[in-house]
Amino acid sequence: MTRILALLAALVAFSLPARAQTEDIVADLSQNAVNITATFVGSEILIFGAVKRESPAPTDSSLEVVVVVEGPSHPITVRRKEKRFGIWVNTDAVEVDAAPSFYAVASSAPLATALTATEDLRHHVSIPQAIHMVGETEHAMDIENFAEAIIRIKSRKGLYMVHEGAVEVNEDTLFSTAIELPANLTEGHYKARIYLTRNGNVVANYETGIEVAKVGIERWLYNLAHDLPLIYGLMSLFIAVAAGWGASAAFRVFLRS
Repeated sequence: MTRILALLAALVAFSLPARAQTEDIVADLSQNAVNITATFVGSEILIFGAVKRESPAPTDSSLEVVVVVEGPSHPITVRRKEKRFGIWVNTDAVEVDAAPSFYAVASSAPLATALTATEDLRHHVSIPQAIHMVGETEHAMDIENFAEAIIRIKSRKGLYMVHEGAVEVNEDTLFSTAIELPANLTEGHYKARIYLTRNGNVVANYETGIEVAKVGIERWLYNLAHDLPLIYGLMSLFIAVAAGWGASAAFRVFLRS
């Protein structure tokens, strides 16, 4: 009887599904707010964290980490110019439903290795997947060229960037990377996303926010220009006249001396 009970117990244990391997992300940022002042020349955000596990890490696949920092998205009109009769003119235009004002991707391995195309499409990780172009049937055959134009222009301005191999992973547990924020940031709510992948598939993800806002006199002037444009215009005119008169008076004094 004892042997029968032991055999039944073994069969039951064998029939039960094994406990799935779970990996979670514990992460933080060096700063969750960026203040744009009159002397703002850019900033750097350090993103770091660790992998939380309930059992030892799998040995049949390597861990990769992908980090994305994304700024607020806005509609954009992309125009194509062609030279006709010696003059450059706008010929075609495409309305982009939403394109991030800032987008940075950092990964611990080449992005094509760290993330499959299916997972990229599902989570919108790479820069092309972050640009939403919907309903442009007239330019459907040429839509990729317009998307590439956006990426090219934004990249030249330092607003779109990809840093493959920039995420450092230690002992398949600790990870860190730094994302450079340029001086020409658009204020708003930014998102920092972290993905853990194995064999190119996402096994865990984490998201947090970063607030970017103008402060001090930058904020005051911005609010004045948008809320009271007439007063802002008169004030700008007065400052320009006063500066011109002051420069002229100083020049006359210099000539007399």
